[in-house]
Amino acid sequence: MPSPQQARAQASAISSGKPVTEAEAAPTTRLRALFDGPRLSPGQRRIAQYLIEHITEAAFLSITDLAERVGVSQPSVTRFATAVGFSGYPALRERLQSIALSKLAGSPDAAEEARPNELQAAVDAEIDNLENLRRDFADPEQVIETGRALSRSAPLTVLGLRISGSLAEYFAYAARRIHPDVRLVTRGGSVAYDALLQSREAGGTWVLAFTMPRHAHETLTAMRVARRAGLRVALVTDLGLGPLADEADVVFATGTGARLVFDSYAAPVVLSSALLQAMTDADPERTQARLEDYEQVADEHAFFLKD
Repeated sequence: MPSPQQARAQASAISSGKPVTEAEAAPTTRLRALFDGPRLSPGQRRIAQYLIEHITEAAFLSITDLAERVGVSQPSVTRFATAVGFSGYPALRERLQSIALSKLAGSPDAAEEARPNELQAAVDAEIDNLENLRRDFADPEQVIETGRALSRSAPLTVLGLRISGSLAEYFAYAARRIHPDVRLVTRGGSVAYDALLQSREAGGTWVLAFTMPRHAHETLTAMRVARRAGLRVALVTDLGLGPLADEADVVFATGTGARLVFDSYAAPVVLSSALLQAMTDADPERTQARLEDYEQVADEHAFFLKD
């Protein structure tokens, strides 16, 4: 019998279906394909950009009206039409109108929307997770209070084992910019136990733990070790009930994307950012000082490229 992940691998295989014809492509994609090939002058690029941004209206304008909207001469519009491969503006306008009508036919008011493919369905599922998280944030008190508690814990331990380590690393990396002592634990067993015990002996009061499917026994054991040592545990997970939640003092449960072989974590990442924001708000003076110090060091050693 295949494992749940093997079953998902088979069910979520990306299939192209029938090739997407030009008529089925998004109007913006079709317009860019139409205009990207030729080498256009700055004035012609302005015409192209206006048509892309206002296709449903611009496709039905006369050459005079289009020239006025863009701020160019009528001969410029004619030269643009020939530059992109048409005999003149009437021929270009006929093509633009077919694209505009296809956009209107594909609007939410159309009788039938196109069925999403596997990747689109995965994005839709994550949008649902984010919508649920948005509703949870209608009462932000638990996030605010937990952020204050994490901010006061020195050291602050961040725990994430196996695949959850990526979320823990993200949180710890950002938290170090605003907190003086953040300790990241991504190895289980006795290594995790040592780190948790040392954190408590050093004066730490809280652990922030991440656990996503598939939930590891070693995460549960590490949480129990933390609580026996006197640390309180805030948990970010996908399950609000069960043995992991039972071992936590505060639970933040939010959905993960499970439409593809490997889960995606849009909602847990946003939740992590909210906790980081609450930590910054808990001690704004320390936050400001630490961020300024970091920027000074970053500039001095040229950590980042100039945008």
